[in-house]
Amino acid sequence: MNKKNDKRWTIGMRDAFADTIYEIAKKDKNVVLITADTGAICHDDFRKNLPAQYINVGIAEQNMIGIAAGLALSGKIVYTYAIITFATMRCYEQIRVDLCCMNLPVTVVGVGAGFDYNTLGPTHHGTEDIALMKALPNMTIFSPSDSIVANAVAKISYKIPGPKYIRLDRTGHPLIYSNENEDFSAGLKVLKEGEDIFIIATGRMVYRALEVAEKLSKLSIDTGVIDLYRIKPINTELLLDTIKQTKHIATLEEHFLTGGLGSTIAEILMEKNKSYKFVRFGISDEFCHQYGTRDNLHKLYNLDTDSLTRILSEWISK
Repeated sequence: MNKKNDKRWTIGMRDAFADTIYEIAKKDKNVVLITADTGAICHDDFRKNLPAQYINVGIAEQNMIGIAAGLALSGKIVYTYAIITFATMRCYEQIRVDLCCMNLPVTVVGVGAGFDYNTLGPTHHGTEDIALMKALPNMTIFSPSDSIVANAVAKISYKIPGPKYIRLDRTGHPLIYSNENEDFSAGLKVLKEGEDIFIIATGRMVYRALEVAEKLSKLSIDTGVIDLYRIKPINTELLLDTIKQTKHIATLEEHFLTGGLGSTIAEILMEKNKSYKFVRFGISDEFCHQYGTRDNLHKLYNLDTDSLTRILSEWISK
């Protein structure tokens, strides 16, 4: 990796994604970015240098989707951007009717996955977006695990047709991947093989899964890790082929258990008549009214490394 690009990958997946879309838009005047008065610094170059391709609709997310649909019908490739709760829930009907019913090339970008906005309470927690967007026909869903994947997803979203939803973290964390030119078209990556158990994780929780796998290995539990960064459609054939040699499956997500990644994997295993010992880790069916660091909120739901290691080791031993 070129050292001059190091900062790009460590400052956060939101910024890496925005940088890539900006570079694409400079070459393709049909690419348009619409924001809902978020004021993200990562859009400064776009706003300054490509003003004809940048629209700030103000705090009007429903209108943002309507404008995006109109532009898409006129031949534009549109990206909308807002905090997850407002990018999805506030304008859900418009996404359903204006984008999905007409299968338009609009990418809804939501920032603030899970407890990313940990100090702003449940109004800003992105904890049910996967469940909502997954229910919509024609919708493709991406959940990047680091800035390298966010960069790849930006390029993929530009090329594939139809509506897309991308959930991003705004903050940086250690890279999982090292090659920015790696092929991410398969929808998932096997980061570590394991015979005793596979942890299937998405988003920021992929890094957590790798931490847990390392701790479990010291307890003589051979743990595999799968990064599932395309949640819909899931590459079912590749997923089932990867996990076929193990007996234990765990899913890990910073999202409500209801309707999230774990529910999706459970559906696949049941429909394919696959028998595994199966456990889900995520946020229980309740709004989080606690405030604190993101790590502290994770501890409330046993999503921290120590809790996950303890629970999984006890579960496997039984």
